[in-house]
This record gives sequence, C-alpha cells and structure tokens, in this order.
Amino acid sequence: MQIILLSRHHGAARSLSLNLRGLLLVMLLALGAALASGVAVGAWWAPATVRVQDDTQINQVLDQQRAEVGAVRLDAQRQLDAFAAHVAELQARLTRLDALGARLTELADLDASEFDFSLNVGQGGAEDSLGDAAYAPPLFMDELDRLSLRLDSREQLLEVLEQLIGERQLSEAEYLSGMPVRNGYMSSPFGRRVHPLTGRNAQHKGVDFAAKPGSDVVAVAAGVVSFSGVKSGYGNVVEVSHADGYTTLYAHNQSNLVQIGDLVQRDQTIARVGRSGRASGYHVHFEVTKNGRVVNPASYIARVGGVE
Repeated sequence: MQIILLSRHHGAARSLSLNLRGLLLVMLLALGAALASGVAVGAWWAPATVRVQDDTQINQVLDQQRAEVGAVRLDAQRQLDAFAAHVAELQARLTRLDALGARLTELADLDASEFDFSLNVGQGGAEDSLGDAAYAPPLFMDELDRLSLRLDSREQLLEVLEQLIGERQLSEAEYLSGMPVRNGYMSSPFGRRVHPLTGRNAQHKGVDFAAKPGSDVVAVAAGVVSFSGVKSGYGNVVEVSHADGYTTLYAHNQSNLVQIGDLVQRDQTIARVGRSGRASGYHVHFEVTKNGRVVNPASYIARVGGVE
C-alpha cells in the first residue's frame, strides 16, 4: 500500500509505502492504548466514588445508633432516678414503722427484747451449688429484697403487737375496777349494819355511794346488760354481766339509760342517781356477784389503777 503526501506551499509530493499488515498493527496498538487508559481512569475513579458513598452510609448509621443509645441511656437514667426515689420513700416508711413499733412496745410495757424493731431481719440458707457461675442479680434488686424482708418482718411484729395490745385492752375493759359514780363518796360499806329504814341489824349485800341527784351512774367494766327494770326494794335497777362469771348491779336509780342486750363499756353512763325503791336519800347501791354468789365490792373498787 502506497500513500502520497502533497505539500500546499511547495507543491512537492512525498510517498509512503505501508503494507496492510503494518497498518493493522498500528491501529490495534492505538486502540489498545486508548482502552488501557480508559480502564485505568475508570479503575481509579469508580472505587473512590463507592468509598465515598459507603463512608457516608456508615456515618449515617453510626449517627443513628448513637442517637438511639443516647435515648436509651436517658430513659434508663430516668427510671433509675425514679427507682431511687421509691427506695428512699420505702426506707422512710420503714423508719416510721420502726419508731411506731418501738413506741407501742414501750406504751404497752412489753418485753423490748422480744419486740426489738432495731434488729436486722434474720436470714440464711445453704450454699448455692452453682457457685461463681450462678446469676448475680443487680445491686438494686438486692436492696429491694432487703426492703421487702424488713417490711414483712415489721408487719409480722406489728400484727403480734396489735393482737397483744388488743387482748390487753379487752382484758382491762372487762376487769372490774373503780366506783359506779364519777363524783360521790361511800356512805355505807358491805357487810352487817343497822338498816337505815327498819333499824334492824341486817346484811348489806353491796356498797352505797351518795351522789348528786341525776348525776351519772357508770359501768365499772365492759359487759352486756342482763337486766334493766324495777326490782322490789331496789327501785330502778341495771345489771351488767361481765367476763369470768361476774355481774354488777346498780340500784335506786332515778332512770335507766340502757336496755337488756346492750353492750356497755367501762365508764359508760348507764343510769342517773336517784332514790327509787327503799332509800333514805340519793345514792347508788352497788353489788358484785361472782358465779351467783355475792362478794365484797371493796376490792374491786380499789382497783382504780387497772389490771394488777
């Protein structure tokens, strides 16, 4: 193959001779160089673009995760703060319970060593077979368990203390003591005496208390009204049945204020002082019987201080 080159200025012509094989070789070399440069440029640019996109996505994911962790941490802190406040409230309540229990023990005059609210809760148990591999609960769970045990212990102590105090109060309420009037004096004792109306020597089955007309006649112990009405010679009478077979009688009343079956408490007004029946003046005739047998009320009247 021959190529003729003409010059525009000089008019001279030159000729080049190339064979077909050489021309194809030159064209292939040029095409290969172009392809190689394109591939190199693409290989350099494409990974850089991918890397930028990957880094951006990773940073976005990390930022989102950081935000989620921050929100979880903030919520956990709020819950811990609320838990701490709740624990503090429980501890304050326990302190008040301990103080109340100690005060009740003192007021009830009970054995302080038996109801010692300052002692820790007794607890124990066998060794855990799992050893160090056993699951250890968080510290705040241990604190909750301790508070729960203390609450259970205090509740049990207070229940027993309440029962003992209630039994003592019931016993004291049923315990005969004191006078049947709030203001008055003993005008005639128990035993043989000269009857004020007949002048004869006779057995006086009770004790007389002179008092202001219409003043209160009070029960000397808790009980149930077994009679309220009129009895020959006694006038208006109230009888109250008590525990352990005791009965008290209040006679010569101006009026009765209770009915049969009524529950009465110690120092409750049950009648008004009068002179009904056979009486020389305003007073209350007070009798005490034990299992149907008349007894001297003097020893019960002297029990002003309560249970011996």
